[in-house]
Amino acid sequence: MKTVTLNRIFSEDLLDRSRQQGDPAADAVLAAVAAEGGREKIGLLMRWLANPDDLNATDQHPSVRDFVETQVRLPTWLDYRRMETAMRFFSKNEVAVELVLGCYSLPYCYAGADGARVLWQSQRIHNDTRKRLEETGAWFFRIMKPRNWENGKAVAHTLKIRLLHAAVRWFTLQSSQWQMDWGYPINQEDMAATNLAFSYIVIRGLRKGAVLMTDEEEDAYLHLINVTGYLLGVSEELLPQNRREAFHLERAIVRRQFRPSEQGMGLTRSLLAALETMSPPALRNLPAAQMRFLLGDELADLLGVPAVALEKRLVGLANTLPIFPKLLKYNL
Repeated sequence: MKTVTLNRIFSEDLLDRSRQQGDPAADAVLAAVAAEGGREKIGLLMRWLANPDDLNATDQHPSVRDFVETQVRLPTWLDYRRMETAMRFFSKNEVAVELVLGCYSLPYCYAGADGARVLWQSQRIHNDTRKRLEETGAWFFRIMKPRNWENGKAVAHTLKIRLLHAAVRWFTLQSSQWQMDWGYPINQEDMAATNLAFSYIVIRGLRKGAVLMTDEEEDAYLHLINVTGYLLGVSEELLPQNRREAFHLERAIVRRQFRPSEQGMGLTRSLLAALETMSPPALRNLPAAQMRFLLGDELADLLGVPAVALEKRLVGLANTLPIFPKLLKYNL
């Protein structure tokens, strides 16, 4: 007899509440640092948090050290076998996954109008887009290497990113420009959407690009990103336990949050400009073409992605050729 999987419902009430919730454990760290040294201390902390090579918290504020020590625990539902399956798949399809992340996952995040306000207001992305891509890439490649789960680097790096999000949240809340009817900055709903962008949306993008994944590989990939989502402070009730739940959660968030915004279009322009500088001169149109192919016309129009002329065969070819040079300079 076939086992029937019961799926959770992501209600409007749940998502409304999630929109007003941040990350209490990480936010408490920033409050403690700010209480001692204000913006200057927060700025010093952010410089350490943005450095992917320095994972040693010994010289940081006591609240930072305590956070790292207490939040290092992994979820009880973690399955190493599934994580290893996901990492093996990534090692075989690295170029295709990179492409989907850059041309689908990231602009997908910008389509959430109110969430994009935080990214735009912080100025971290559109002022130095390539550096932000390097930061994201450094983390992503680290969590895709089994040895980094064995030596603790994957967890330590992820916890630093969680605190970096809390720092951005702290600065945003200090700003007179933020309106709470947009939701709490970097709230649980937006964090869940980002988690989907790196998990379910990658799976969907690979399907569009005709990169074959078995059911086991898709489930394993979702599981691995859920483990990192847990470490990043995403509420477990917003971590989809299977692809069906991921589908329903993604549809609910799109319905609630996706709409045109100046911030989303501005972030997309910055991303495209950065990707174009990494492409061979003869293929400068490829990032926009690939982005439109993956996003679909409706979402691409929402983000202002230009409709460029490029042969479809080249768009498909990008899944198997390293069109964009490696961003990473780190020893991961």
